[in-house]
Parts: sequence; C-alpha cells; structure tokens
Amino acid sequence: MVETIEEQSSRAHKAFLRKHDDLERHIYLRQLQDTNEVLFYRLLLDHIEEMLPIVYTPVVAEACQEFSHIYRRPRGLIISYPFRDNIRRLLQNRPNENVGVIVVTDGERVLGIGDQGVGGLGIPIGKLALYTLIGGVPPVQTLPVILDVGTNNDERLADPEYLGWRHQRVSGDSYYDFVDGFVQALKEELPHTLLQWEDFSKTHARPILDRYRDQLLTFNDDIQGTAAVASGAIFSAVRVSGRGLREQKIVMLGAGSAAIGVADFLCEAMVADGLTQQEARSRFWLINRDGVLHSQRTDLSEEQRVYAQPVEHFANFPRSSANNNVGLSEVIQQIDATILIGLSTLPGAFSESIVREMARKCPRPIILPLSNPTSKSEAIPEDVLHWTDGRALIATGSPFLDVHYQGRNMRIAQCNNVYIFPAMGLALLATRARRVTDRMFLAAAHALAAQSPAIADPSAPLLPALTGLRQAAVEIAFAAAEQAQREGLAPKTTAEVLRNAIISASVASLCTACAPTKISPLFTGIRPLMQRSSVDLPEPEGPMMQTASPLATSNEMPRRTSTAPKDLCTSKTRTIGTLLPVASIRCVIALIGPRVPAPRRARR
Repeated sequence: MVETIEEQSSRAHKAFLRKHDDLERHIYLRQLQDTNEVLFYRLLLDHIEEMLPIVYTPVVAEACQEFSHIYRRPRGLIISYPFRDNIRRLLQNRPNENVGVIVVTDGERVLGIGDQGVGGLGIPIGKLALYTLIGGVPPVQTLPVILDVGTNNDERLADPEYLGWRHQRVSGDSYYDFVDGFVQALKEELPHTLLQWEDFSKTHARPILDRYRDQLLTFNDDIQGTAAVASGAIFSAVRVSGRGLREQKIVMLGAGSAAIGVADFLCEAMVADGLTQQEARSRFWLINRDGVLHSQRTDLSEEQRVYAQPVEHFANFPRSSANNNVGLSEVIQQIDATILIGLSTLPGAFSESIVREMARKCPRPIILPLSNPTSKSEAIPEDVLHWTDGRALIATGSPFLDVHYQGRNMRIAQCNNVYIFPAMGLALLATRARRVTDRMFLAAAHALAAQSPAIADPSAPLLPALTGLRQAAVEIAFAAAEQAQREGLAPKTTAEVLRNAIISASVASLCTACAPTKISPLFTGIRPLMQRSSVDLPEPEGPMMQTASPLATSNEMPRRTSTAPKDLCTSKTRTIGTLLPVASIRCVIALIGPRVPAPRRARR
C-alpha cells in the first residue's frame, strides 16, 4: 500500500478534529511532533490558520499550566538552579551538537497567566516549532531551554506531579549570577547561536537584554518582537487613516517591558518622520495600575520615566473615584487620542464608553487590544466595530473569529509575533550577522506594513493572512538583513545575492551543515518517504535520537530514545517517514514543499 504525504496529512487532520477540546488537540500535535516530525510540519502547513492557535497562543497558555500533567517525552533542556555550577556540562547534554537557535525562558511571566515555573518550557517548544515552519530553521538545530529558578506559584509547588525545582523563586544577585552563568556557558559551548529571551518578568527582561545584547547574537521577543509586529500594524493603520504618524496621539494601557518596547519603536519612527525626540515622547500617554505615568511619580523605571508626562499637563483632569488617579477613562476624555494600545492583560478594559468617546473625536480610531491569551484581551473586536460604527482599525494579540458587520465579513488581523521572530531568525542565520539591533526590527516592521492588504483595500485586515506567513517571512527577513548590512553587522552583498541566500535558507536553511544523527542502516537512504509499507517494520537497532533528560544532572548521561513511531491510528502498519530521526530536515522540506519562490540561480 502506498499513501502520499497529502493523504497522511488528511488522515492526521481527521484524527486532530476528533479530539474533544483544544488542550487535547495540543497534546495530539505534540505527540505527532515527537513521533513523525515530517507529518507534523506538513499538517501545520496545510492548516496553518487552524493549527497556529493550538500549537501556540492562546492554547499554549493552558498547556503551560498543565505542563507537568500532559508531559509525555523529553523535549528541551531544564537547567535547575541547584546545578548552577555545572551549566556548561548540562548544555553538553543537549540532544544535537549543532544548534542554530535557542529560545530560553524562566517561566515567570508566561503570556498573561503569570508564573508557571518549569511549565513555561511549553513556550520555547512552541516558538521553535514556528521557527521551523515559517523560517525554515531545521528542527535539529533548535533547542528549547528553561532556567528553573523555582516558582512563586503555590499551586505548582503543591502539585505532586510538578516537574520543576520545588522552591520559591531565586531573586536579586543570585538570580542574575545564575543567568550570567548560563550566558557564559553558552558563549563557550555555542558562541554563534541565536539566543531568544522569552517571557521574563518586566523586572528582569530589560536588564538582561541590555546587559547581553552587545555580547551575543540575541534579542528579547516580548520587547523587540512585540514592538515590531505592533508597529507594523500601526504603520498600516496610519496609512489607511490618512494622517501621518507624527500627528498621532498614542494612549497605552500597560507600561511593562513590552509596552515600553512598542513605545520606543513608534517614537523612533516619529523622529524619522520629522519630530524631535522630545516632541515624539510628548505624544505618548502610558498608563499602568497606578494611573498615568507622570513626572512626580517615584516608582518609575528609567525606561518608563522618559515617557512620563509633566504633571502640570493634567492638573485639571478629573480623577478616578476608585483611587484618585488619572486613569484610562480620564485621559481619553481629555485628549484627542488617535491610537489606543492594550498590553495590560485586563480583560474588558477598553469599555464601550471609552471606545465611543475616542471614536467621537477621531474618524478612524486605531485600537489594538494586544494582551494574550484571548481571555485577557482588553476588548472584543466585534464590540469595538459596533461601538465605532465600523470605523475602527483593529488588530488583536490573540486570534478572533471574523466579524460579520453590515453585510460584510471582516477578518481581524492578529498582531502575532510569529510575523517577526521566525523571519528575524531566517535573516540572522542566512547572513551570519553578528548582532541584533532595534533598527533591524524596525526595518522588519516597515516590511510587514508594506505587505498589508489594507494598502489596496482600506476595509481589509491590517496584516497579511497567516496562510502567507512563509512568503511574508522572506520579505521581512530581507529587510532586516539589509539593515544588518547597512550597520556593518553582516557581510555586504548585492541585493540579489542576499535575497537568494534568504530564499535558499527558508527552504533548506542549514541542513547541509547538520551533523547527521546516527540511524539504523536499515533505514539509511530510503527514498520514497511518502510511501507506506504494507508490512510491519522492525524497531531500528541502536539509538536514533539523543535527547537530554529534562531533569538531567551534571553526571547523568543523556537519555537515548528512539524516534520509531507508535502505530499510526489503530493500524499496525507504520509510515516509513516516521522512522527517520529529527535530523532529517531534508525530508521535511521535501514533503512540505518550499511554498516560496525558488532562488534565481536555480532557474534554468
């Protein structure tokens, strides 16, 4: 019997649909990733809009909460604080020698659900799957890592199945020394690897980024990735609105590291549009739990203080009856806001009265409730459209269904970082850039905005459809790579050579540099990977994939687990493709197809 990869994908999709809830679907995809990586990526590619919310946000939030309960197989590396003197030896426990991208978290600020301890490892796992799906990074060259410094989540500590270190979170100098130990070990073991920081608290995120951004090829996705995708959506919306960026007045609910990152990018774009830095900063009104950021507040960080409004600017503003502060409602009443951004994780914070007041003074209000997951969104797009008589330009942080309004079916753009970080990884690995800069992310934001469907149709979504992510990634990566060359951070080439390098990397990436993983000679060189044998195949002899134990100590050997699959569905007949190791990225590329233009030099 022969079954094509398309038929296998269809069969897998039917099995996916039989799962009774989203968490079960997430578990199904994780198991498929562990047992048949080729089919996993083909399934995601065939149904990207349907699968993306399951493999990543918003469902990954629940998966992180249930991480210790749904754990099946080792994936990634847990580096626990008690083994802080052996971090390099733990890194040597990684399953594959060559690593191109690491996503690391400490699990303290997972999406909008807070401290999940070791459960935060679900975030790097999901992110790296998207590096492969969209950016073409071989899965064998990705490594999810969590720095387990304990957790302050009492529910996790009391859970008998919790997989992490049962201890209150380490803080202060001990915490930063531990992070530094990880970075120094990484510089020794994997000095050229891209390191992405993910879901660190606002207390730690910015200091860590600032300390290491000039030492490593590194960026923080919550700060720079969020800023880039939000800026891309806003650049698109500003163009539709007919008013220049320098004319906008921006109100932001939330003043953490992500919000400051967005403000920084927009401020720099305003300066490029002709304003002075002081003029640009004066057009921002940032609000947190204690009200608007102003010059007399003593609780602001250095990054927040640059956006503090002079207190005399709102001396006559009304005060909230709840806490006597000037909050969101009071600011919207008193200024002619044109852009409203939510990064607060306060569901429903953009109330009907606030949105209607904004729309009364602004013909095309730009409203971005960006908090994740869906349950934390500041507003529901359908409500916003009705409250503004369909005039609002909207992008959200979590996926929402299309809105049927006045006979039209309106797709809501999702401001998902997936537009940015896989493309950035593609640009960095294709050009071998030495560092990552904010200007590279800003270039990526402009490239994203240039692909907005709203340019041709003002009623269309602000961002391209998710089905076009791989094509969009090439254009975004090209813009970021050009900026890296302009800054002298990557070897200079012609535009044609650069584009061809990115296209080639997007479909094959670094597969030619991969050290082959040892597999049984029985399966070496199998050509028809889409075929399915009609006989039972024996288990391969010897180790097929080396996987670091999630709880490995410095003197513990890595576990070796076979990638030989369980029986597919109820049949004992196995798919040949599943018997290949993770390292067989060529198989992934061959079976899912490039879905992007071929390099020019490949044309005959």
